[in-house]
Amino acid sequence: MEYHVTTEPVFSDEDRAWMARALELAAHARDAEGEVPVGAVLVVDGNAAGLGWNRNITLNDPTAHAEIQALRAAGQALGNYRFTGATLYVTLEPCAMCAMAMVHARVARVVYGATDPKTGAAGSVFDTLVSERHNHRVEVAGGLFAEAAGDMLRQFFRARR
Repeated sequence: MEYHVTTEPVFSDEDRAWMARALELAAHARDAEGEVPVGAVLVVDGNAAGLGWNRNITLNDPTAHAEIQALRAAGQALGNYRFTGATLYVTLEPCAMCAMAMVHARVARVVYGATDPKTGAAGSVFDTLVSERHNHRVEVAGGLFAEAAGDMLRQFFRARR
C-alpha cells in the first residue's frame, strides 16, 4: 500500500465532527490553561479513545503536546500502546516528535487543520509521517478547518506580543 500526503483531501462529515471537537479542545487549552491553542482527538472504531490539548506550560513538560496527550489518554483507556486503524485529528500540523509518536503507535491516519511552516512534520517542513525509512507510514490529510485553527493560533500569539 502506498501512503502519501493528500494534496486535495476529501473530508467526510465524521472528519468535520471530530475536527470540530479538536477545535473545542484547542479553545479549552487557551481559555482554561493559557496554553497555545492546539487540540487533538484520537478516534478508534468511531469513538474518541483519547483527548488532548497542549499542556506544556501547565505541566512544565516540553513533550505535553496535544497529540501526545491524546495518545497517552488512549493508551490508558485501551490498555494498549498501538492504535492500528485509528485516526488522529489535530488542529495544527504535527511536529517531528508527535509525528514519530504516531509512527510508533501505528496510527493509520492523521487529519490536521493549519499547516506549521516552521516545524511541521506532515509535509510542510518534514515528511516524517510518510518516510520510506519507517516500517509504518501514516496517511496524511491536511487543511480541515485550517482557517479557524490558524486564526485561533494567530490571535493567541498576537495577544501575547
